[in-house]
Order: sequence, then C-alpha cells, then structure tokens
Amino acid sequence: MYVLCLHHRAHLLTLTRRRYFVTELLGTDLHRLLTSRPLEKQFIQYFLYQILRGLKYVHSAGVVHRDLKPSNILINENCDLKICDFGLARVQDPQMTGYVSTRYYRAPEIMLTWQKYDVEVDVWSAGCIFAEMLTGRPLFPGKDHVNQFSIITELLGTPPDEVIQTIGSANTLQFVQSLPKRQRQPLSEKFKDADPLAVDLIEKMLVFDPRARTSAVQALAHEYLAPYHDPTDEPVAGERFDWSFNDAELPVDSWKIMMYSEILDYHNVDQVSQEYTEPQPPPIDMAATASVSHPQ
Repeated sequence: MYVLCLHHRAHLLTLTRRRYFVTELLGTDLHRLLTSRPLEKQFIQYFLYQILRGLKYVHSAGVVHRDLKPSNILINENCDLKICDFGLARVQDPQMTGYVSTRYYRAPEIMLTWQKYDVEVDVWSAGCIFAEMLTGRPLFPGKDHVNQFSIITELLGTPPDEVIQTIGSANTLQFVQSLPKRQRQPLSEKFKDADPLAVDLIEKMLVFDPRARTSAVQALAHEYLAPYHDPTDEPVAGERFDWSFNDAELPVDSWKIMMYSEILDYHNVDQVSQEYTEPQPPPIDMAATASVSHPQ
C-alpha cells in the first residue's frame, strides 16, 4: 500500500508521558528527487502509478488528502512510494470548506468556490505533480492565489460557464469575470517531448470542472499506466474512515488505548496485505539525491 505505515513500539507508549507515532523510514521524497535529477519515463510511470494507487485506497475510505505535493511523497531505495502528511486530510464531505493545499498544487475549485469540493482536488494535485515529473518544474508556480489562478487560465483557458455558475462568492465571481477571455492551449505544445499518452492523461487530470475530471480509478486504467495497472492488486478500503474521534474530548489514557488499538488493528490488516504482489520497480541510484537538502 502506498500510504505511509505505522509501526508498533509498545515501550514508547508505556515509558513516557509523551505519545509518538513511529513510521517506517524512507530515504528521500519526490521534491528532493526532482531537484536532483531528471526522471526517466519508467520512473515517472511507476511513481504516478503508485500515487494513484494510494489515492484510490484513500478515496475509497472517504478521505481527501487535500495537501498532495512532492515533499509529501516519500520514496525509498527500492522506488517504493508512500503518501504522507495527512494533517489536512478530512472525511469526504460535499460541504468541505477552507483554504487548503499548497498553492502550486491547489485545485481551481478550491479557489473558485471555497465551499464544495471532493476527492477530485487530489487528482488535480496528482496531475500537477505528474506534469512536474515530466518537466522538472512546477506547472503552476503562482506568486499568490490571484496569480495562481491567472497562470492556470493561461494554459487551460477561461473556466467554462458551468464552472463559473458554481462560484459562491460575489468577490470571486467578479474577479473571474474581470479576467481576459483565454483559449485553452494544446498541452502537446506544453509537453513537446512527452509521450502522447502521458499528455492525454494529464489532460484528463487537469480539467477545470471537477465533475468532468478523471478519478484515481479511471486514471489507473489509462493506457499510459498499462505496464503496472492490475485491478486485482489495487485494493480499496473495507469501510469508510471514522473521523468521530477528531472532536472527542477524552482523558490521555483513553487516547493512549485508542492509539494502541489502532496500531494493532493496522498490523492485522498488514499481515493480510502481504498477499498482494507489489509491482516491480525500475532500478534507481538513490546516491544521486544524497547531497540535496530538505525543502523548508
């Protein structure tokens, strides 16, 4: 599974008043990798596949990550990829609000509506990361949220009327209507050296209207990811994630018991998950990333 795992360390729960979650150690993250070297096609395919496989599982549990970016994607020497930092994650809710996600990877519906968005925001972020893997540069490096939206329209054109009609803020609507009308630019021109199948998948992931945007499940089935796609080895959650604990006011000992139980439950699931056959990664020289400092 391509979501960062918890490891059980009982002594940390019993010998200290502080509580720790211990996770597996991975050697680098995608941000470091992208700043250290260009990525070959097979790495891009394999990394994107793992990102989408992880999103399929997370979304099936009714969870939206909301802050997917290269520095939140950890990678080890075997090219195993893990999605981490669910600090902004929330249960799937059509009324979700808030100014979330790092600007470069922020879906337009967050900037436009501020009210109704769903798992599609993660697919947009994954599409931006995909584009960055192809070029080595962020696709939409906005200086602020206004500039960010303007840069998006320069490439994807003016939002369609059905998207503009969903804008709930009068100020946001006025801003969008004040922008010059722009035509969508061919992504084949933006990514001239990329595999045409890669360009086609990006076009499906970076769609203004989230209702028309491809899902993680659909993206996994795209021809570009055919070397790795196996629907029998792309699991979904057994049930929706229960966030009710998030608002609970409990004594410390109760939280301790809940944490302990969660870790034990996870390891039971982990034993079953060993039945899955992990896709074989291409070789990678992790030494090339050793001298790159961690992003701030």
